[in-house]
Amino acid sequence: MAIPDQMRVVRVTSTGGPSAVTLGEEPVPALKPRHALIRVAAAGINYADVMQSLGYYDGGPTPPYVAGIEAAGEVVAVGEGAGISLGARVIGFGAGAFAEYVLWPAGGLMTLPPAWTFEQGAAFGVQWFTAHACLRTCGRLAAGETVLIHAAAGGVGQAAVRLAKHYGARVFATASSPEKLAVAARLGADELIDYTRQDFVEVVRERTNGRGVDLVLEMVGGKTFRKNLEAVVAYGRIVVYGAASAEIERVTNRELIFHPVELIGYHLAVMQRKRPDLMLAELVQIRALIDQGVVVPDAPSVFPLARAGEALAHLMARETTGKLVLVP
Repeated sequence: MAIPDQMRVVRVTSTGGPSAVTLGEEPVPALKPRHALIRVAAAGINYADVMQSLGYYDGGPTPPYVAGIEAAGEVVAVGEGAGISLGARVIGFGAGAFAEYVLWPAGGLMTLPPAWTFEQGAAFGVQWFTAHACLRTCGRLAAGETVLIHAAAGGVGQAAVRLAKHYGARVFATASSPEKLAVAARLGADELIDYTRQDFVEVVRERTNGRGVDLVLEMVGGKTFRKNLEAVVAYGRIVVYGAASAEIERVTNRELIFHPVELIGYHLAVMQRKRPDLMLAELVQIRALIDQGVVVPDAPSVFPLARAGEALAHLMARETTGKLVLVP
């Protein structure tokens, strides 16, 4: 198939959120050395895309910009020294994923497992790398420990529940409805908490005999971040990987002396850029989990490229479970 001169893209025109998302056209990117041109078959939607569209994402792009940060597709052209074959089926991360073509560094691409669809590939990267890094690299989760996973029916949440159970942990899962909690239960969550009706701190304390959990995966911010400090055991760990509420909460050095908790942040792109050694170790471990059949993305909910704004609005309103992807 010939490569066209122009391609359709999803463009964010202001910080107005999903309502500022439009479908437009741009030139297909020109080849560069050590890069691969990928015909996008599916692009993953993440809450980071919502936050960026609202202007709440630190270091995020400035409108107007082409949205999206992960995709799966086929290599259709390669630059000098790219070291990848034409026709390779790949998964990658980078800017401008909500488009018909992307040009990304070939060294950062991962081969799509043979049994996976492109939609599964687009539902894999951010969710499973984030879940694994938060649980193991940052959170050091061990068998027999307890972990509190918020938004357990979301993309990262579902991956985290599955991985935590694989590593032998007892999982406390929160969600906003019985239907979403049923998803977490199906994946193996041990303790289910509807945070719209229950105080998750009280439930955690009650079901751990007042001890608290060993690890919390925190992605809400604000009051929820503060309450997580009450839900974790003394000298436990909290991994912060999101701020869906867009609310800021602070912890002082003095507080940590008398309420001893380990706090660490995680961001996939930051690890990729600043600690490639850790990212490589993550890749090795996740590839092994893929080979073992532990990491298998579920079939995601699929939206056409033209309905990107609608998909982001559904995600923003917390009306979804699992992963959403766009297809051209």
